[in-house]
Amino acid sequence: VARSWRLVDGETQASLSDAAGIAQVMEAVAAERVYSAIDRAWTIEQEQRYLATLSPREAVHVAIDATGRIVGFQSLNRWSPVLTSMAHVGQVGTFLLPEWRRRGVGRQLWQATECFARNAAYRKLLIQVRASNLGAQAFYRRLGFQECGRLTHQVIVDGVPDDEILMEFL
Repeated sequence: VARSWRLVDGETQASLSDAAGIAQVMEAVAAERVYSAIDRAWTIEQEQRYLATLSPREAVHVAIDATGRIVGFQSLNRWSPVLTSMAHVGQVGTFLLPEWRRRGVGRQLWQATECFARNAAYRKLLIQVRASNLGAQAFYRRLGFQECGRLTHQVIVDGVPDDEILMEFL
């Protein structure tokens, strides 16, 4: 039986008090060593500083389980905060605890992020996915992302190089 989860009280954006839960999700994903280019999670304090610096056009949406534990999150950041010529481009990242994958959580997070992105006047969203992470590539394709490039040997985790696939959503 699937455990229940929900986006946080209709207000899906993370607050500073969510930093510990977000850091725990990142620790779990980074420990797997295969799904993300992030090989070391931020501390709670680093996560709090990051959340505090988000502009009104950036967000982190969180999903929590019935016990109040954060089980996943999706971030949306400006691709380039300094170039006005790229103000219409955002970068997405999705991170879920292993036991919460393939249960609809990522799609629900995407619905919140896509709505936020439209309201924030983004016209293009990008994601970088490790080439070896075929499941994530398929997930993003199902959401409407299309492959648009490859960065060769972009990631090296534990001495093992991997390409990153660039995918865009217009």
